[in-house]
Amino acid sequence: MSDLFKKAISLGVGLTIVSKEKVEKAVDELVKRGELAPSESKALVDRLVERGEEERGAFKTAVQEQVQRVLKELKVPAQSDVTELETRIAALERRVAELEGTSPQEDTITDTRTD
Repeated sequence: MSDLFKKAISLGVGLTIVSKEKVEKAVDELVKRGELAPSESKALVDRLVERGEEERGAFKTAVQEQVQRVLKELKVPAQSDVTELETRIAALERRVAELEGTSPQEDTITDTRTD
């Protein structure tokens, strides 16, 4: 597992899975124990929720980058590559049909992909 992926998981697991309600509950406990002034609680909740959103975004980006890297290493073609090849095949089939003097068949490529 790459360091980037490990860091992304470490960052993401923290606040990204904590709901706003849980953050509010934890902050309320701090207020009840006198460790936080009531006037500061809303600002702290807002900061923690914002930080969670930032980390959620960073985690998502890191995972997407890792997946793209793995797909590239495995030489999995992108959907745009497959579409381009399908278009080229269809054009070649039409050209062959013209040269042979026959009409091109509509569904010559069987779609076996499962989406």
